[in-house]
Amino acid sequence: MVEPVGVYISVPFCKAKCTFCNFASGVFGAGRMQQYVERLGGEIRGVHAEAGRIGASLPRAVDTIYFGGGTPSLLSAQQFRRIFQELRSEFDLATDAEITLECAPGQLADETLDELLRQGMNRISFGVQSFMDQEAAAVGRLHTRAQCEAEITRASAAGVREINVDLIAGLPHQTEQSWQYSVRQAIASGVSHISVYLLEVDEDSRLGREMLEQGSRYSAMAVPDEDRAAEWYQQACDLLGAAGVQQYEISNFARPGHCSRHNLKYWRRQPYVGFGLDAHSMLLADEGAVRFANTSDLDRYLGEESPPNPFRLLEFERDATDGEVDIVGRSEAFEESLFLGLRLNEGVDLSVLRGQFGDGLLQDTMPALVEVRDAGLLELSSVRIRLTPKGRLVSNEVFSRLLIHAAA
Repeated sequence: MVEPVGVYISVPFCKAKCTFCNFASGVFGAGRMQQYVERLGGEIRGVHAEAGRIGASLPRAVDTIYFGGGTPSLLSAQQFRRIFQELRSEFDLATDAEITLECAPGQLADETLDELLRQGMNRISFGVQSFMDQEAAAVGRLHTRAQCEAEITRASAAGVREINVDLIAGLPHQTEQSWQYSVRQAIASGVSHISVYLLEVDEDSRLGREMLEQGSRYSAMAVPDEDRAAEWYQQACDLLGAAGVQQYEISNFARPGHCSRHNLKYWRRQPYVGFGLDAHSMLLADEGAVRFANTSDLDRYLGEESPPNPFRLLEFERDATDGEVDIVGRSEAFEESLFLGLRLNEGVDLSVLRGQFGDGLLQDTMPALVEVRDAGLLELSSVRIRLTPKGRLVSNEVFSRLLIHAAA
């Protein structure tokens, strides 16, 4: 049986750009947004032919669609209708497909919500970040606590079955008390899923540059230190767990039966294809898998800096400046299965790993796994490996240690 593929659609438009953000997103006019939707249509239409050209397997069956950004909810009802027309022409959508929309509170028009519901959208992820108005405003968010609560109520009343709330620990002006308030408000809202992230400040973002220069703009002097943010993350784990919202991945918590099906594809190395600016894909191939990515430059994506080509998705060279293609061989696939699987609380089933890759690669990695276990960052048994709560706090360090050993 062919495994269904997940579809990710990048919509890089925002009403205002967060101060900590360095994603390929920005504020653009309606004309540019319509041009982008037209470009998406061409990309979707040509994807099966192009996937076949490089030997990648792209099933027609789709069981998850995720609109990420940016703020995808800024697209109009008509624009979403056009995108779904293209998707249904190129793919076979499962009747129970999970269809997710990322949304900033207060930035989803009634007409757009109605159209998305007609198209089968059944999951919304609200970028709340904080239920404290001062903290949200400090990083450029345009919503208030009252708007967040009203939007959650509105989506639920409209029939959206799955609702996620994003929270960030370590925002400017945040305190232990205000952080716990945000976590408790998210729980009290009754949403089925909550994501908790530690603030990551890119040095090329406005806030990052200000912090490097030790300036005061963008509330740079009010950013809590990393140790305090890590403590608050652990407090969130405890509060959410006690409320029955169980952690299943480093940053993700859900009530029973409400995990994000699309995001689980990433961590379980199941195939997905991305469309749009800076969108990434991973498809199975005879040699293992192929990963490819679109350019992060909007002008290049729209064909304004090179001859327009509606099928550019898979045409990038490995060293190209506007995208990349990587063939994932056996050893790379093993590493990905290990690192991505360790993000999940359930960890990695060693029998499954051995069944896929044999015992040799696992034995080669065992000294590093034992070292990380002895540091208290990993649970290691004869049947499973998984990160400890301490290990989840420093997961990047754990993965770095394992990668260094693998490269030696």
